[in-house]
Amino acid sequence: MPRRRTGCGRSPTPGARNPVTPEACWQRRSQRQPRPQEQQLTRAPHDTGTRHIPFDRLHNFRDMGGYRSADGRAVRWGVLYRADSLGKLGGGDWERFLGLGVRTVIDLRYPWEIEAKGRIPEPERFAYANLSIEHRPYDQAEIDPDLDPWRYLADRFAEVAEDGVDEIRRAVELIADGPGPAVFHCTSGKDRTGLIAALVLTLLDVSEEQILADFALTELATERLTADWHAANPGRTMRWPSYGRAPAAVMELVLADLTTRYGSVSRYLAEAVGITPRTTARLRERLLA
Repeated sequence: MPRRRTGCGRSPTPGARNPVTPEACWQRRSQRQPRPQEQQLTRAPHDTGTRHIPFDRLHNFRDMGGYRSADGRAVRWGVLYRADSLGKLGGGDWERFLGLGVRTVIDLRYPWEIEAKGRIPEPERFAYANLSIEHRPYDQAEIDPDLDPWRYLADRFAEVAEDGVDEIRRAVELIADGPGPAVFHCTSGKDRTGLIAALVLTLLDVSEEQILADFALTELATERLTADWHAANPGRTMRWPSYGRAPAAVMELVLADLTTRYGSVSRYLAEAVGITPRTTARLRERLLA
């Protein structure tokens, strides 16, 4: 298992002293101004530290640009986004979204979630794919509060990583070869979306430290995601106090589990998911500059 880190590389487990928040982490890391090519590729106002693009009803829409690959290149701004449910788009949010020029939309939710909550408006305008990578549904609001929350979530990620290999492969192929820019999303933009983001960044040879930090940025949206749950579930009690949380410790466990089983996350992607060298090369060609 990789050596455990503190600070910007990971979030502490519950109860740790002096936790490093995502806000503080990215304030330290992101003092520089965007390079000229980043400014050119960015199509909407957003904070290049937190990567969040502001919407009224979406709380976790982020540009994945700027992460540094081991070869010195960086992910382009304005070509790949991760988000919470695009079924919430409407009004000014819809116009703002269209301004991003997105052409490929990957919806990672169950079909029954889409039926209940809606899909992106006018899906015929996009290369749209519903790829439900999770096959065993569970209700985070009902998780036993006495369980180790991060271990429990990591085990659910492991199920998705094994059950959803076909959908994961197709999602990566669409990001590599579909019309761009692209966005992938689930309901909260946290777990299913977080796994795809981590795997794509792995294929781009982005460091684990950056992958963990990207996952933890959802913590900036936790309060609003929790408020959404309460608004949608009047009269229900949320049993699990960690609902909406996304500490880096969860993704650290996920990556360590895959490494233990397959030797590395890259081998998992090649052997279990079936990502070919051609797809990896195409992904890097499209996303790195």
